[in-house]
Amino acid sequence: MYGFLIGVGVLLLLSIIWMVYRIQTLVSVVKGSDKKIASGSNKVNAILFIVFLLGAGALMFWYSIKEFDNYQLPIASEHGAVTDKLFWISMAVTGVVFLITHVLLFIFPYKYQYKEDRKATFYPDNNKLEVMWTVVPAIVLAGLVISGWMAWSDITEPAPENAHVVEIMGYQFAWEARYPGKDKVLGDYDYRLISATNVSGVDYTDKNALDDFPSPVIVIPKGEPVLFKIRARDVLHSVFAPHMRLKMDAVPGMPTRFWFVPTKTTAEMREETGNPEFEYEIACTEICGRGHFSMRKVIEVVEPEEYQKWFASQKSFIEMNPALAEGLQGDVKEVAEVQLSEK
Repeated sequence: MYGFLIGVGVLLLLSIIWMVYRIQTLVSVVKGSDKKIASGSNKVNAILFIVFLLGAGALMFWYSIKEFDNYQLPIASEHGAVTDKLFWISMAVTGVVFLITHVLLFIFPYKYQYKEDRKATFYPDNNKLEVMWTVVPAIVLAGLVISGWMAWSDITEPAPENAHVVEIMGYQFAWEARYPGKDKVLGDYDYRLISATNVSGVDYTDKNALDDFPSPVIVIPKGEPVLFKIRARDVLHSVFAPHMRLKMDAVPGMPTRFWFVPTKTTAEMREETGNPEFEYEIACTEICGRGHFSMRKVIEVVEPEEYQKWFASQKSFIEMNPALAEGLQGDVKEVAEVQLSEK
């Protein structure tokens, strides 16, 4: 530890000495007392620009290639291929522009470094050049925006009628998953009904809610459409499943949705990655408080037949807590009694 601090101190001292020297040099240049210093200083700076360009460029390409597999996660949904395609098109366009502009940015200081016998050329304007660098980026950006909008429209449009619905509710600092029961319809909810035994605020006076059930793990079938209905109980959260290329904000008072088709089961992804402990997961990508880091929910993708067996074996809220049926009246009470009798 002491060695590290001493090293930092030495570097700071050398930096101070260098800055003092540079200040003295610049003062001499401003006074016009030493043109050789100005010429030599500019030449050194010009060479350092090229050295930095080559060194930083080599480091960037080396690191990008080395970490590519960690950055490019396997795709596990149909729309994920579209999302990745748009991403790499955007990377290609912006990457080419970045390389061209920054290579020129570092080459120009070397090529046009200070010389006593050189005079700058006055170049007031060029209408053709201005039209070109206005129209071309506008066309390219319009293409990127339109293609992105089309992909966004696909995933936020109404899901297919046979989609499996899962409600995901975020709150500080966890996720709650709720499934519709045999009626395939999620019941209503009301924030005023939130309690220790009803964390999602489910309205049990709605008969559609009586067969709804929770799940500690989000189980979904491979190859079939899945609709996530997303909401937040307190502050802004964000549902992020990287392998599904799924990200949608959970906004208080404004339900959102995202539908997709999983293409690989958890078992298949474990085999593909060579990781027997691999798990799909949902993480929160909006900093929502001190416990933000703990907002994790496991997704398990299974074959459709296995999903149907799992779905049929789940117990509803009413079955797990019969006290919720107390005080219900009319048709809702009858439905609750049927639920309890089937227990």
